[in-house]
Amino acid sequence: MTPTESFISHLIELRNRLLRIVIGWVVVFIALFPFANKIYTLLATPMLTKLPAGAHMIATAVTTPFFVPMKVAMMAAFLISLPHTLYQAWAFVAPGLYPHEKKLMLPTIVAATLLFVTGMAFAYFAVFPVVFGFVVGSAPEGVAVMTDISEYLDFVMTLFFAFGTAFEVPIAVVLATRFGWVTVAQLKEMRSYVIVGAFVVGAIFTPPDIISQFMLAIPLWMLFEMGLLVSQLTTPKQNSIKI
Repeated sequence: MTPTESFISHLIELRNRLLRIVIGWVVVFIALFPFANKIYTLLATPMLTKLPAGAHMIATAVTTPFFVPMKVAMMAAFLISLPHTLYQAWAFVAPGLYPHEKKLMLPTIVAATLLFVTGMAFAYFAVFPVVFGFVVGSAPEGVAVMTDISEYLDFVMTLFFAFGTAFEVPIAVVLATRFGWVTVAQLKEMRSYVIVGAFVVGAIFTPPDIISQFMLAIPLWMLFEMGLLVSQLTTPKQNSIKI
């Protein structure tokens, strides 16, 4: 097979894998679409439970009541079809990897997915009740808290992304040490900067109350420490030190 034929075959394989990813996502989305409103209600529950009696969320645009639940269903379909998506990505790149790279990549993909979903779950069950309780409780007397459903979706997706990404820190630390980009000793020396950075990130991506900032900063720091510990146990002795 000539280089040109090989390149074309790889493009065809990539096209087929991408098509399968899209089909998998569309199939799940079609299955979820009839339940879009219920899925949005589930997503909005942390806010709804904190609103005063008789208060409710609002839609300020004509098409918002339709498009916002549909967006939520699309995002839910993406998460549910994520294992299929990752499998297709793995099947495309696996033939070109060395055996030791295959052994590292597959557990990394699985762990990264689980950690991201765990970060989203932590945000939903632990952070949202605190954040929305603070937001509703800080409203001045006489001000009715009625959040627009579109703005609410944007807000929670920002927090989902922030916490999901924060929970990827152990993966980043382990890969950095395994590939020799940095040693455990160097990471330990950077610990104070990481702690400061964690609180800066917490201040940027959470409301201005100190509790929600700590709820992002502390896990971010702890996950960094977890990555250090795993790196120390899995990297060669010359690249690790005691924590």
